[in-house]
Amino acid sequence: MKLFEPLSRPGFQLANRIVMAPMTRSRSDAAAVVPAYAADYYGSRADGGLLITEGTGTSAMAIGYARTPGIYTEAQIDAWRGVTAAVHQRGGRIFLQLMHVGRIAHAANRTIPDPPVAPSPIRAKGQMWTDAQGMQPNDEPRALELSEIPGVIDEFAAAARNAMSAGFDGVELHAASGYLPNQFLATGSNQRSDAYGGPVANRVRFVVEALEAMITGVGSASRVGIKVSPGMQFNDIQDEDPVATHVALAQAIEPLGLAYVHVMRAGIGAENALRDAYRGTMLVGGGFSRDEAEAVIAAGRADAIVFGTAYLANPDLVSRFRKGAALNAPDKATFYTPGTKGYTDYPVLS
Repeated sequence: MKLFEPLSRPGFQLANRIVMAPMTRSRSDAAAVVPAYAADYYGSRADGGLLITEGTGTSAMAIGYARTPGIYTEAQIDAWRGVTAAVHQRGGRIFLQLMHVGRIAHAANRTIPDPPVAPSPIRAKGQMWTDAQGMQPNDEPRALELSEIPGVIDEFAAAARNAMSAGFDGVELHAASGYLPNQFLATGSNQRSDAYGGPVANRVRFVVEALEAMITGVGSASRVGIKVSPGMQFNDIQDEDPVATHVALAQAIEPLGLAYVHVMRAGIGAENALRDAYRGTMLVGGGFSRDEAEAVIAAGRADAIVFGTAYLANPDLVSRFRKGAALNAPDKATFYTPGTKGYTDYPVLS
């Protein structure tokens, strides 16, 4: 099967075409440090071609959810070293997903008193969980000043350097799901009139500069990927023409020579438009079965397929796919709860 064939590109090689999606798991402590048992979680899935971690904050300002990790303190970096060691011991490869939530935040989940930042001062509709106060509406953000944006970009570079120190094979920019880079891309959340707003060439600027900073941080474009989700309206993200926006982004970043573009399909065919517009390596995710994944790769519509909840519930997903075995059902009640239940206790084939 094509799904089990190696993927080889200059500076970027995978043992197979099965990728573990970045999935928020909310197991970190109040200081945004991943627990020691995260090494078991990631290490047990290391036979995939590539593992991509849960979204990881580039700074205290970048964090907005309860119990999500960071990569900006020595304690955080040291904890991640245990994860990368476990994955590498089993011959796996792992990228750290770098995340800045922007306006998707609540004060009860943060260690700093400052309000969240965004391209424009527009509160996102919806609520999020806080351990202290239960469900709460997203906080009102303030707009980033033009002079502040270079500092936010620098945080991506520093986080990328820290990821290398922690032993990661590369980093992925989370430019999907309504977080800060996605907020800059979308017309509904970006109503700036300066060099970062208005025409699409301006709205893609933040993402391009963040990627350039990450490349500088890790020392090679082949160690940097990006995730996008054109058409997904999660976290109140709205765009007048998400396909056109992301095609323009793809054209702007193609000269960078990234490891890959990771597209989350949302039912509007954007992944096909990007495949036609972008000549680099493309990963596609979004509810694939094994057989559908095989067909998409065989048709040349993706280079590898990203699996989320199926990988969450099946540490031995690669083996199960090879054998055509049944999959464990994911326990949704434990997706975001503290502790090892629903995290490291899913059964594997004997």
